[in-house]
Amino acid sequence: MAYRSELESRMAKKTTRAIIDYQMVEDGDRVMVGLSGGKDSWALLQILDVLRQRAPVRFSLVAVNVDSGYKEYKHDLIARTCEARGWEYRIEHTGIGELIEDILDADQTPCSLCARLRRGVLYRVAKEVGATKIALGHHADDFIETLLLNLFFAGALKAMPPKLVSDDGAHVVIRPLVYVGEEEARMYARESELPIIGCCCPACGDLGLQRQRAKRLLMELEHEHPGVKQSMLKALGNVAPRHLLDTRLNPPAELRARAVVAADGQRKQEDRGKHPDRPEGRSLLIPLLPISTDRSEDRSVPATLNSVPVGDGL
Repeated sequence: MAYRSELESRMAKKTTRAIIDYQMVEDGDRVMVGLSGGKDSWALLQILDVLRQRAPVRFSLVAVNVDSGYKEYKHDLIARTCEARGWEYRIEHTGIGELIEDILDADQTPCSLCARLRRGVLYRVAKEVGATKIALGHHADDFIETLLLNLFFAGALKAMPPKLVSDDGAHVVIRPLVYVGEEEARMYARESELPIIGCCCPACGDLGLQRQRAKRLLMELEHEHPGVKQSMLKALGNVAPRHLLDTRLNPPAELRARAVVAADGQRKQEDRGKHPDRPEGRSLLIPLLPISTDRSEDRSVPATLNSVPVGDGL
């Protein structure tokens, strides 16, 4: 079966590469797609359905929409679209919108709290529909924007993991659009004639939000230096832990001990070069730290940044 367009072919290749790179989908999986009605989740559902019909492994799809309870929200249009395309779906009606209004102060933004509440609903529904994976529509721009937000406002060097196991180990969250740009997702949803539905939250589209500021900054940078976003995405998979300030990755005591060993080795090498006939003697350098024989005191250090627990990353 041929792809319908060059764009669909490109979307399929990028999504397939992400699935393979991070082992997102396995034979027999039941993948639950979080369907908000926005361009990204529609694009994800559509391309996964295309891949499902071509993939060498068998997996099924079920779309789950979490209705936050806003009166203007067009959940009926989501239902009709899924039915027309033969997609299994479920709409979960909630009072998240009203709950957020009661909890938050007037000057606070609801996005992060809303995302956590919706995630809790998705986790619950995933068990009810028998899903083995939960697929979310975060694309490459979301990863980069999250990196900037954490750098600028949270003092943390992290973005989002493309594959995540929940804290209780009960759920696996995947983000198959990690290599797909936002504009590609937008064009693909439009090309596929999928209805773009806003979440109807009063804060939606607020240009004062930090994420919107990060988005504008990236747009300006990409305009001035084409390819900068791709470089930033590549950087997330090209981490140099020794060049960071996190002492969990580079404990000062261990670095100091390594420096002693390196200096000792260098000195021996130089000494052998000057006096090749002299037998190798003992080093005069002594360890700067006591060596414990108690294995319970051993503190292993992660070899890479990927080994450091980062939580849900959301």
